[in-house]
Amino acid sequence: MRAYVYDDIPGDQRLPHDSGSSISESTLKHLGVTYKEIPIDPQGSWEKEIDVFAKERGYKNRDQITVTPAGLGDAYETKIKSFFDEHLHEDEEIRYILDGSGYFDIRGEGASYNDRWIRIALGKGDLIVLPAGIYHRFTVDSANMITAMRLFQDEPKWTPYSRSDQTTDGRPARAAYLDEVKRAVSSTA
Repeated sequence: MRAYVYDDIPGDQRLPHDSGSSISESTLKHLGVTYKEIPIDPQGSWEKEIDVFAKERGYKNRDQITVTPAGLGDAYETKIKSFFDEHLHEDEEIRYILDGSGYFDIRGEGASYNDRWIRIALGKGDLIVLPAGIYHRFTVDSANMITAMRLFQDEPKWTPYSRSDQTTDGRPARAAYLDEVKRAVSSTA
């Protein structure tokens, strides 16, 4: 995992867009993002570690998604553009990367980031939990391939709410998220 401020230069979303300004894991944690590295080993001990993590957080279901041009065919470009639409969820979004690589972008909160994008580059063995209510988006990188395990607390669901000041800023998950970030910032001040 590597995190940095997105450069905001127009161009292919799959390129790194690295501004050169790194973001620490502790900053991600203050923004509510959980990161854990669980290397995938041939003995399968990673599966036990995922099971323990899932149990600790109350995740009862999981599935896998593979995003490739071959797998999605003619719908590939449309699909990755839809993943890149800024949105939030009412539930946490949990992804464990089984193969390939890609980027999650999150909106930075507070004066330090002024609503700028923070790009999180993930690869095989990386696990990320985005809190409910955080604005984010996803894209594969230029390798155009990722396989991820998705974990869910209840029945698998993935309902994105595209960013709109009238609807998403007023969602309970958004308000709860902003309150949590304010508490995290004030506890370190």
